[in-house]
Amino acid sequence: MKVEECHSLAEVRNHIDQLDDQIVELIAARNGYVKQAANFKHSIEEIKANERMESVMDRVRSKAMEFGVSPNLLTTLYAIMIDAMVEAEISEFQNAKSL
Repeated sequence: MKVEECHSLAEVRNHIDQLDDQIVELIAARNGYVKQAANFKHSIEEIKANERMESVMDRVRSKAMEFGVSPNLLTTLYAIMIDAMVEAEISEFQNAKSL
């Protein structure tokens, strides 16, 4: 992704706001797919999928380094996001089973 050169603080903030909107939209889309994944799983242990989480974290760490972003920052953010999304997926799973 190309970062444009800005000529004022307002311009910088405008770009950041636009990126934040995109990030939120992408996280919402990711969450939607995570909830759908509950339909294909058979147990809460399968939802927790430690191997999958490790794989995601490894990929995120690698991408962070590729883009010159702190791997610790991104893995911390992803850990928080994944924990919350796993809880949402468990809720979806339990709701589907109770129908």
